[in-house]
Amino acid sequence: METFGARLHRAVAERGPLCVGIDPHPGLLADWGLTDDVDGLDRFCRTVVEAIGDRVAVVKPQSAFFERFGSRGVGVLESTIRQLRDLGALVLLDVKRGDIGSTVAAYASAYLDPSSPMYVDAVTASPYLGVGSLAPMFSTAAEHGGGVFVLALTSNPEGASVQRAVGADGRTVAQTVIDEISQLNRGAEPLGSFGLVVGATVGETGHDLGSVNGPLLAPGLGAQGGTPAGLRTVFGAALPSVLPSYSREVLGAGPDPDALRAAAERALAECRSALDAVG
Repeated sequence: METFGARLHRAVAERGPLCVGIDPHPGLLADWGLTDDVDGLDRFCRTVVEAIGDRVAVVKPQSAFFERFGSRGVGVLESTIRQLRDLGALVLLDVKRGDIGSTVAAYASAYLDPSSPMYVDAVTASPYLGVGSLAPMFSTAAEHGGGVFVLALTSNPEGASVQRAVGADGRTVAQTVIDEISQLNRGAEPLGSFGLVVGATVGETGHDLGSVNGPLLAPGLGAQGGTPAGLRTVFGAALPSVLPSYSREVLGAGPDPDALRAAAERALAECRSALDAVG
């Protein structure tokens, strides 16, 4: 069975280092001339999938914008996941789940078990009940060739008070998360399946990301203020492991599919240039 890390490594080699988010919030639906309901959601997602599903390495739907419409919205999410996978894109579901015991095991089954209608290649997860609380998610991912991206250093101003708090051993909470994920990826080739989320706008972090041996998702590029050139400041020597992520910068070009494709191609070209400059 091929691991998520291996699939991601191949997808980036074939399609380039780019993740595009699908974040159908009310303002964006309005900008596209769509109604803020399930029909508008469905049309939005079908357009995005048609435009980029066969050319972007990773697509990241934000679950909350589907869940707000209840079961019919979740149905659109399930359909979008299937369409993207049929077109060869890896699907990273942005759910940021985190819990303990049987509950986190249920989340793992929902997203990382191939028998589930919500099955995706990888999910985002919150480690702030302790990284060890996510063990059922890690084990389910490993069993079925999935991946987990764990929040480490986020761009929101509230995050720093928790993530940069210093423990008794002198490490920040974020560094503890980084180190534990690094252990999960030890010895994996060509890339580990367990990644970290590090915001593209956090600047110089003072944290050691060099031993993660897994993907580093960098959201916040484009409309949120992050730039491909600034990724070197954030990630330093770990830059080759970065998966840049855009959302509004690409989605704002819609609803014309050609314009969406052009926006994704521009973003990819900028990311290639920044990542190729490492060394």
